[in-house]
Amino acid sequence: MKKILDVACGGKMFYFDKNDSRVLFCDIRSLTTTLCDGRKFEINPDIVADFTKLPFLNNSFKMVVFDPPHLTRYTGKSKYKEIYGSLSEIHTPTGWQQIKYGALYTDWREMLTKGFAECFRVLESKGILIFKWNETDIRVSEVLKCTKEKPVFGHKSGKRSNTHWLCFMKE
Repeated sequence: MKKILDVACGGKMFYFDKNDSRVLFCDIRSLTTTLCDGRKFEINPDIVADFTKLPFLNNSFKMVVFDPPHLTRYTGKSKYKEIYGSLSEIHTPTGWQQIKYGALYTDWREMLTKGFAECFRVLESKGILIFKWNETDIRVSEVLKCTKEKPVFGHKSGKRSNTHWLCFMKE
Protein backbone atom coordinates (compact mmCIF):
# COMPACT_ATOMS: atom_id res chain seq x y z
CA MET A 1 0.00 0.00 0.00
CA LYS A 2 1.33 3.42 -0.95
CA LYS A 3 1.68 5.71 2.06
CA ILE A 4 1.71 9.10 0.29
CA LEU A 5 -1.47 10.44 -1.31
CA ASP A 6 -1.59 13.38 -3.72
CA VAL A 7 -5.28 14.34 -3.91
CA ALA A 8 -5.03 16.82 -6.82
CA CYS A 9 -1.92 15.78 -8.75
CA GLY A 10 -2.71 17.57 -12.03
CA GLY A 11 0.34 17.33 -14.29
CA LYS A 12 2.59 16.28 -11.37
CA MET A 13 4.70 19.33 -12.14
CA PHE A 14 6.69 19.56 -8.90
CA TYR A 15 7.61 15.86 -8.78
CA PHE A 16 11.13 14.73 -9.63
CA ASP A 17 9.64 11.37 -10.67
CA LYS A 18 6.12 11.67 -12.12
CA ASN A 19 5.69 7.91 -11.55
CA ASP A 20 7.09 7.74 -8.00
CA SER A 21 6.01 4.35 -6.64
CA ARG A 22 5.59 5.78 -3.12
CA VAL A 23 2.81 8.16 -4.21
CA LEU A 24 -0.81 7.38 -5.06
CA PHE A 25 -1.73 10.09 -7.57
CA CYS A 26 -5.38 11.25 -7.69
CA ASP A 27 -7.14 13.92 -9.69
CA ILE A 28 -10.72 14.65 -10.65
CA ARG A 29 -9.78 14.47 -14.32
CA SER A 30 -7.62 12.61 -16.79
CA LEU A 31 -6.59 14.26 -20.03
CA THR A 32 -3.95 14.72 -22.69
CA THR A 33 -3.83 17.97 -24.64
CA THR A 34 -1.49 20.44 -26.31
CA LEU A 35 -0.96 23.72 -24.51
CA CYS A 36 -1.10 27.09 -26.26
CA ASP A 37 2.71 27.09 -26.59
CA GLY A 38 2.68 23.70 -28.35
CA ARG A 39 3.81 21.56 -25.40
CA LYS A 40 2.03 18.28 -24.66
CA PHE A 41 0.30 18.31 -21.28
CA GLU A 42 -1.04 15.25 -19.50
CA ILE A 43 -3.03 14.60 -16.35
CA ASN A 44 -2.70 10.88 -15.72
CA PRO A 45 -3.71 9.99 -12.15
CA ASP A 46 -3.62 6.47 -10.71
CA ILE A 47 -7.20 7.05 -9.54
CA VAL A 48 -9.75 9.56 -10.80
CA ALA A 49 -11.26 10.95 -7.59
CA ASP A 50 -12.72 14.18 -6.22
CA PHE A 51 -10.69 15.50 -3.27
CA THR A 52 -13.94 16.50 -1.55
CA LYS A 53 -15.07 12.82 -1.48
CA LEU A 54 -11.98 10.60 -1.29
CA PRO A 55 -12.55 6.84 -1.72
CA PHE A 56 -10.13 5.83 1.07
CA LEU A 57 -10.49 4.62 4.64
CA ASN A 58 -9.79 6.92 7.58
CA ASN A 59 -6.15 7.14 8.71
CA SER A 60 -4.78 5.47 5.55
CA PHE A 61 -1.76 7.64 4.62
CA LYS A 62 1.38 8.91 6.36
CA MET A 63 1.51 11.97 4.09
CA VAL A 64 -1.06 13.82 2.00
CA VAL A 65 -0.19 16.41 -0.63
CA PHE A 66 -2.92 18.99 -1.27
CA ASP A 67 -2.30 21.36 -4.19
CA PRO A 68 -5.85 22.35 -5.18
CA PRO A 69 -6.81 24.67 -8.02
CA HIS A 70 -6.22 28.31 -7.14
CA LEU A 71 -7.39 30.27 -10.21
CA THR A 72 -10.80 31.92 -10.45
CA ARG A 73 -10.55 33.88 -13.69
CA TYR A 74 -9.34 33.86 -17.37
CA THR A 75 -11.21 33.05 -20.56
CA GLY A 76 -11.12 30.45 -23.33
CA LYS A 77 -14.08 28.04 -23.14
CA SER A 78 -13.55 26.95 -26.75
CA LYS A 79 -10.47 24.80 -25.96
CA TYR A 80 -12.21 23.16 -22.99
CA LYS A 81 -15.14 22.27 -25.25
CA GLU A 82 -12.71 20.85 -27.84
CA ILE A 83 -11.08 18.61 -25.18
CA TYR A 84 -14.15 17.53 -23.21
CA GLY A 85 -16.91 17.85 -25.83
CA SER A 86 -19.29 19.86 -23.65
CA LEU A 87 -19.46 22.76 -21.27
CA SER A 88 -20.73 22.61 -17.72
CA GLU A 89 -22.08 25.95 -16.53
CA ILE A 90 -21.00 25.16 -12.96
CA HIS A 91 -17.41 23.83 -13.16
CA THR A 92 -15.90 24.60 -16.55
CA PRO A 93 -12.26 25.69 -16.79
CA THR A 94 -12.27 28.76 -19.01
CA GLY A 95 -8.66 29.20 -20.13
CA TRP A 96 -5.34 27.47 -20.71
CA GLN A 97 -4.16 28.07 -17.18
CA GLN A 98 -7.37 26.65 -15.76
CA ILE A 99 -7.13 23.60 -18.03
CA LYS A 100 -3.57 23.10 -16.77
CA TYR A 101 -4.14 23.90 -13.08
CA GLY A 102 -7.88 23.37 -12.56
CA ALA A 103 -10.34 26.03 -11.48
CA LEU A 104 -12.25 27.43 -8.51
CA TYR A 105 -15.75 28.85 -8.70
CA THR A 106 -18.12 30.71 -6.40
CA ASP A 107 -18.33 27.67 -4.09
CA TRP A 108 -14.54 27.63 -3.53
CA ARG A 109 -14.81 28.04 0.26
CA GLU A 110 -17.08 25.00 0.55
CA MET A 111 -14.91 23.01 -1.86
CA LEU A 112 -11.67 23.75 0.01
CA THR A 113 -13.30 23.20 3.42
CA LYS A 114 -14.42 19.72 2.28
CA GLY A 115 -11.00 19.12 0.71
CA PHE A 116 -9.10 19.92 3.91
CA ALA A 117 -11.51 17.77 5.94
CA GLU A 118 -11.01 14.81 3.58
CA CYS A 119 -7.22 15.22 3.58
CA PHE A 120 -7.12 15.16 7.38
CA ARG A 121 -9.62 12.25 7.52
CA VAL A 122 -7.40 9.96 5.40
CA LEU A 123 -4.20 11.11 7.13
CA GLU A 124 -2.80 8.94 9.94
CA SER A 125 -2.36 10.37 13.43
CA LYS A 126 0.88 12.40 13.46
CA GLY A 127 0.81 12.29 9.65
CA ILE A 128 1.97 15.22 7.54
CA LEU A 129 -0.12 17.31 5.15
CA ILE A 130 1.81 19.37 2.60
CA PHE A 131 -0.37 22.18 1.25
CA LYS A 132 0.57 24.35 -1.74
CA TRP A 133 -1.30 27.55 -2.59
CA ASN A 134 -0.74 30.35 -5.07
CA GLU A 135 -2.21 33.76 -4.17
CA THR A 136 -2.93 34.83 -7.77
CA ASP A 137 -6.64 35.28 -7.00
CA ILE A 138 -7.24 34.40 -3.32
CA ARG A 139 -5.03 35.22 -0.32
CA VAL A 140 -3.68 32.27 1.66
CA SER A 141 -5.11 33.85 4.83
CA GLU A 142 -8.63 33.42 3.34
CA VAL A 143 -7.94 29.82 2.36
CA LEU A 144 -6.68 28.93 5.85
CA LYS A 145 -10.12 29.89 7.18
CA CYS A 146 -11.34 26.71 5.43
CA THR A 147 -9.73 24.51 8.09
CA LYS A 148 -9.48 24.60 11.87
CA GLU A 149 -6.03 23.00 11.63
CA LYS A 150 -3.00 25.26 11.96
CA PRO A 151 0.17 24.89 9.88
CA VAL A 152 3.43 24.09 11.66
CA PHE A 153 5.51 26.13 9.22
CA GLY A 154 5.48 27.50 5.69
CA HIS A 155 7.52 29.11 2.98
CA LYS A 156 6.80 31.65 0.23
CA SER A 157 8.35 31.07 -3.18
CA GLY A 158 8.08 32.09 -6.82
CA LYS A 159 8.93 35.24 -8.76
CA ARG A 160 6.49 37.34 -6.72
CA SER A 161 6.64 35.22 -3.56
CA ASN A 162 2.94 34.42 -3.95
CA THR A 163 3.22 30.62 -3.82
CA HIS A 164 2.96 29.25 -0.29
CA TRP A 165 4.10 25.82 0.85
CA LEU A 166 2.63 24.93 4.24
CA CYS A 167 3.21 21.90 6.45
CA PHE A 168 0.54 20.61 8.85
CA MET A 169 0.75 17.67 11.27
CA LYS A 170 -2.41 15.81 12.27
CA GLU A 171 -2.79 15.70 16.05
